[in-house]
Amino acid sequence: MPLPADLERRARRAVLENAIQHDGVARGSAVLSRLLATDPALRPKAGELRDALTTIVAELEGVPLAELTDRLATLGGPVAAAPRPPKEAATAELPELPGAVPGRVVLRLAPFPSGGLHIGHGRMLFVNQAYRERYGGRLLLVFDDTIGSEEKRVETEFFDLILGDCELAGVRPDEVLYKSDRIAAHYPWAVRVIERGAAYVCRCPPELLRENRARGVACPERAQRPDATQDEWRRMLDGAYAPGEATLRLRTDLADPDPAFRDRVLFRLSDLEHPRVGHRYRVWPLLEFSWAVDDVELGISHVLRGKDLVIEDRMERFLWDLLGVEGPPFLHWGMLRVREAKVAKSKAYREVRSGAYDGWADPRTWSLRSLDRRGISMEALREFTLSFGLSLTDIEVPAETLYAENRKRIDARTPRRSFVADPVKVEVDGYPFDLAETTLPNHPDRPELGTRSVRAGPTFYLARADVVAQAGREIRLKDLVNVRLPATVPDGTATVRAEFTSRPNQRLPRLQWVGAEAAVPVDVLELDGRHRQGLGEGAILGARPEEIVQFERVGFVRLEKDWAPGSAPVRVVYGHP
Repeated sequence: MPLPADLERRARRAVLENAIQHDGVARGSAVLSRLLATDPALRPKAGELRDALTTIVAELEGVPLAELTDRLATLGGPVAAAPRPPKEAATAELPELPGAVPGRVVLRLAPFPSGGLHIGHGRMLFVNQAYRERYGGRLLLVFDDTIGSEEKRVETEFFDLILGDCELAGVRPDEVLYKSDRIAAHYPWAVRVIERGAAYVCRCPPELLRENRARGVACPERAQRPDATQDEWRRMLDGAYAPGEATLRLRTDLADPDPAFRDRVLFRLSDLEHPRVGHRYRVWPLLEFSWAVDDVELGISHVLRGKDLVIEDRMERFLWDLLGVEGPPFLHWGMLRVREAKVAKSKAYREVRSGAYDGWADPRTWSLRSLDRRGISMEALREFTLSFGLSLTDIEVPAETLYAENRKRIDARTPRRSFVADPVKVEVDGYPFDLAETTLPNHPDRPELGTRSVRAGPTFYLARADVVAQAGREIRLKDLVNVRLPATVPDGTATVRAEFTSRPNQRLPRLQWVGAEAAVPVDVLELDGRHRQGLGEGAILGARPEEIVQFERVGFVRLEKDWAPGSAPVRVVYGHP
């Protein structure tokens, strides 16, 4: 689908300007990042915009620099850089909390301890944190560790894992609480609901319960009088029923338009062992009942959560109205998805447990730890998350939007290094002996970052894909000399010969290279969990664990924290372009 004329013109100007800034070779991903970062209104069109930019970049490939400049002039000159908004701009988009009193706002985080926090938890973390900061309030971390299903078990390690994730994100709760410590506190509320004739103990098999709910048909026990329900409730607490034989259900309208709201379960039985309280309790509240209690007893002033939990809101309000209790207001946000982030907590759990994933920091989990391992800062994730405010619209954006935010923070201070994947040795005939060593800047635009001395020819390593794609053509070894590659590169060839042609910088395809004499092996952990092998320049050995460097024309990478400095292979994790 073509872009509107004004946006197509704007995209073309941006590509032309980028090409002129980079010796005629436009970088479409950088242009997309800039357009999305300077105009958030373009984010819903990110896919169409990316396709259009790809077409424009391909169209301009090989066009002389002078002609690029002329074309830009006909479009109205360079694209003016939009001023960067102040740091507080993103949080300013958040609406005021209704009835909020500075110093008296109390908010909560409520993760279920079944794994680490991932990119999808960003709104929970950073929106609550932003409001706590705005109002000088308190933030509680309340683990929703009620007994789940056999497949969704509470495990001890996840308490510490989530606490560590909060610390990593810079979100430090004022108090840490556990639902499992408060189970007995929910029982008196159940009695109050029973006394009002609003609950009954149901002994229907689960299949019959679901069928009756869907048809709006009452089960036999629905006619229980409150005193009979009291007796049955005590029998549940005393162990008279096995798990699955009885539940406490809320008596709601069987004709409710939402079948899920018809006589919902409030408490169920479980003999599963809990990692914190063992077998102390057999009668467990479902989460919406527990929150109807705890949002009041813990003094929560506002509940902030996704719009997918609106039925939980309705349950809480129903119970508060029934008991004459005033609870906090709810504010919601829509789903925020990063297109490339295939987040599946249950799958991640299985793969981490089986050893298929490299722990919770494996890039495929898209966990906070995996983002940090890749060199994506929590400050960038916070700014990215808050930039969408509390919109109820479900939003899907490319990962490049997050990458652009991170790039703002790291690009200017990140040294450049050379790397080639799947290398082919290229011996250059006629190579100038005085260029056996050359000096390169650590950053093309930051002279204050200094330079490094690099061992160059006459023997180089180039990426096999580049050598094959440019076979028989004259190319420029980036920042060095021009050479002509051999006409054919048979599969599996380890070494080829090229011919030196000239020194001056010409309008030729630029290839990344690594001097063979000082090359070091590099292992790159990719986003899909695979390891890519290659060679890098010797200067990489001077890096530190967890340092971020940019492999030129590849992207930003972060050295593994357990890599031994100076050892080979150099182990890095790919971050983003």
